[in-house]
Amino acid sequence: MLIALPILILFPVAIALALMDGRRKPAGIIAIAALAFATAALGVLMAKVAIDGPQEVVAGGWSPDVGIRLRVDALGAIFALTTAAVLLASMAQAVAAGCASRTTPTLTVFMALGLTGLFLTGDVFSFYVFFELAMISAYGLTAGEGLAGGRFRAGFIFAVVNLIGSFLFLIAIGALYRATGTLEMIEVARRAAEINPNTAILLAVTFFVAFGVKLGLFPFHAWLPSVYLGVQPHIAAMFAGALANIGAYGLLRFGGVILPRELELGATAIIVLGGVSIVYGAIQAISRRETREVLAYSAIGHAGYVLVALGLGGPVGLTAAVVFSVANALNKTLLFLTSELRGKFMATAFLIGALSVAGVPPSAGFFGKASLFEAGIDAESIAALVLLFVGGALTFVYLFQIYQHDRWRPRAEGEYDRDNLITAGRPAQRTVGVIVALVVLVLGLWPQPLLAVADQAAAQIEQEAPR
Repeated sequence: MLIALPILILFPVAIALALMDGRRKPAGIIAIAALAFATAALGVLMAKVAIDGPQEVVAGGWSPDVGIRLRVDALGAIFALTTAAVLLASMAQAVAAGCASRTTPTLTVFMALGLTGLFLTGDVFSFYVFFELAMISAYGLTAGEGLAGGRFRAGFIFAVVNLIGSFLFLIAIGALYRATGTLEMIEVARRAAEINPNTAILLAVTFFVAFGVKLGLFPFHAWLPSVYLGVQPHIAAMFAGALANIGAYGLLRFGGVILPRELELGATAIIVLGGVSIVYGAIQAISRRETREVLAYSAIGHAGYVLVALGLGGPVGLTAAVVFSVANALNKTLLFLTSELRGKFMATAFLIGALSVAGVPPSAGFFGKASLFEAGIDAESIAALVLLFVGGALTFVYLFQIYQHDRWRPRAEGEYDRDNLITAGRPAQRTVGVIVALVVLVLGLWPQPLLAVADQAAAQIEQEAPR
């Protein structure tokens, strides 16, 4: 029952909110309450998984090959909890600022439902259904709360990318079912070892491209800056801090658990692609002057770190991928939520996020970068260590540059603010930013729970992967 509780909370609330005007305060408050309850339930579920191991249930008491299987392990639990917390903070920011669209609360809760479901599901088809629910909700948010002059462009680009990624993912699912005869993730992982090597490689490449498009990896990144620049900061925070987790989680689940041999076979190519993403994103970010644009290209670069960790492989590499993904989600959420706010504490909150992205202690980002360096040392990869050092240095450069340009230099009225977003913000908006900044600091000062869950997730991936 505990596994299904977050879904049982979110689904009826999302339906009810669809009948309400989201621009009115009560709808926003109901959405925040639902997300808060779901986050709390996921926190309890993660604690139970950490103590008792993976949990699962088949809906309706059906047999596993007929009913909808919900299964959660440490990997799914940490991603689900992080995503729900990000959406909660972003929704609180949206309500505090005043929702511009009547559909924002219901679409946010539907997105939370989709993301929570795909992190907790135990079969590939349900993963696809929840995946599509999250992506359709994201498209609605893009079109509904887009900025003046960029709404149609951002919505159109996002729709095209969604269709391409979904099409590729559906093809991969069909081929996977044809090759294994099942869509239950545990059984698929078991039978994957018997798949024809050529078929397995084609499957791995198709899954990789589908998730790479969603994650914004180079060379599938072209859509990301336009979309992030075309939406409100709290929507961009949802995309960077929550929606992008689909790509990281998908690569870990489908690459690490179902097709680990193919992941190992393509390790060098994966590290190269990750390295190109890191350097390309950083160079593009250095050349920009608008905060949201810098953060958009930064998202491309930091997606590459997940690939590097996966390419390095082993328990240490998988742990690094989980830790970095969680820290990066919180960092990007903090930076987007505070990017356009001025006033007391906002410069400090933004600075905390910037230092965390750069990997400066004490912050969650420090342990994300430290885990990556540990993975490089464990794999005895000098090239990976050099890449991580260069990427970290470039990250520090563009974040310091944008902080200096945006926070220290006097700003002419309307400069780099085509959509009139720069504001002192309401007290509630600033409070949300401060709370997220405190979470980033607390995880930097007390990282043991995150590291323990990440270690457990890596161990379970290793255990479930076919040999």
